Amino acid sequence: MMDSLTQNTLSMQFNPWHTVSYGDISGDLVNGIIEIPKGSRAKYELNKETGLLMLDRVLYSSVYYPANYGFIPQTYCDDGDPLDILILSQIEIQPLCMVPAKIIGVMRMLDQGEADDKLIAVCANDMSVAHINDIGELPAHFLAEVRQFFEEYKVLEKKVVKIEEFQGAKLAKKIFQHAVNDYNEKIRPTLDL
Repeated sequence: MMDSLTQNTLSMQFNPWHTVSYGDISGDLVNGIIEIPKGSRAKYELNKETGLLMLDRVLYSSVYYPANYGFIPQTYCDDGDPLDILILSQIEIQPLCMVPAKIIGVMRMLDQGEADDKLIAVCANDMSVAHINDIGELPAHFLAEVRQFFEEYKVLEKKVVKIEEFQGAKLAKKIFQHAVNDYNEKIRPTLDL
């Protein structure tokens, strides 16, 4: 039987947050790790210690994730989590799948008054969306659906989410690069990989 120190060391060696590359620092091609497939009501979240997915909760509201949702490895944000990413594709992508994606924009969001940006990207290997280069190319109705989902998904939990605005690829890539820098400064020095 392994002691807890050995278990923690092993889980850190295989933790997708820490051991998978974020991709290209330019943001032209990043690696997204899917936590929640499009169309799900399950809120899966990476357990930061073990690297496993855990069921955080079933959404309280009768709403479904409008796109595949996850995080970019080796990034860190002020909310204490890796940077969130929505990856558009014509298919539902399985949890813990690594997806090469092209960043096309960002949804600026406040969750309980705290910044919680969501990058928006397209699956690089899905030709139905890979041609999209900026959020302005997406249908306005789709963006309205994304906004409505995030404004509503925590209402029955009595939590306040405010969508500030959608911004293009240029700002989104800067947010990504900042999250990589924050990871390198705040998280990497604490790891024993």
